[in-house]
Amino acid sequence: MSFKTLTAAAALIAALSLGAPALAQDHGAHGSHAQHGQAGHGHAHADFESGRFHVRIDGPANPVGDVILIPGLSSSPEVWDGLTEQLKGRYRVHRVHVQGFAGAPAEDNASGPVAAPVAEDLARYIAEQGLTKPAVIGHSMGGTIGLMLAARHPDSVGKLMVVDMVPFMGAMFGQPGASVEQITATADQIYAGMANSPRETYNTQAAASINGMIKTESLRAGPLADMEASDQQTSAASFRELIVTDLRPELGKITAPVEVLYVKFNDPRMTNEITDGIYRASYANLPGAELKRIDDSAHFIMLDQPAVFAAEVNAFLE
Repeated sequence: MSFKTLTAAAALIAALSLGAPALAQDHGAHGSHAQHGQAGHGHAHADFESGRFHVRIDGPANPVGDVILIPGLSSSPEVWDGLTEQLKGRYRVHRVHVQGFAGAPAEDNASGPVAAPVAEDLARYIAEQGLTKPAVIGHSMGGTIGLMLAARHPDSVGKLMVVDMVPFMGAMFGQPGASVEQITATADQIYAGMANSPRETYNTQAAASINGMIKTESLRAGPLADMEASDQQTSAASFRELIVTDLRPELGKITAPVEVLYVKFNDPRMTNEITDGIYRASYANLPGAELKRIDDSAHFIMLDQPAVFAAEVNAFLE
């Protein structure tokens, strides 16, 4: 499978009581933070040792709760800036920056899987920071990480919101009913194409995919810069991991309330009704999940529909 075919597939999928944490000094310009002109933003960084991610913290001294925000593949915490402004007056907001993405050194994510070990370290983060049942919101790959965390460490999560992600992305890469084993060869081919492509070619193709994920043209620059500043090998390995990860059998282990926001798949053959059916089938093992389609938006709902998204999040947190 060519890298061009990969990006076409990616565009289709895309259309898919509180302990105070210890804080370290503000790290200043960390990763893409400087690129976006936001050095000195005023947030602190959590005092937490991990080679998988670091965390920015905003919020009052006495929050009503904790909210963990996990961005998607090759994305930075800045994708949550608008939501953070909405929440940080009441909630303590923990924005995860995955190592290897958006200018952060790859560290432990330089090889092998990324999402699963990030989920494990997030469980440790919640425990070590003394957080009690935080709400977790994850976009795209961040949604996958949120599902892993909630299924494998159900006592760690108070509520989970998944933003435009299905529990088995690999279903888009094979025949109907295909298993992980049946799509692994395809995943390996996609990984090889991504990992070995010349960087200029990789950037061009990935940019075309990202442009299809954000309807609001004026808001594409940040995510595009994040992609260009991401480690190519980490992004490639992460994408492969998403394809071969089937979380549907684990959904029944989730005890936290779950809400899934999604958009119509970005393909003319996909109607609202077909998209709704795919999401219902994908989350059939989690019958209590609330599924809600957001119209007039592409994959980055928080950018294309910020007011609608903030309203959904506030209702979810209340």
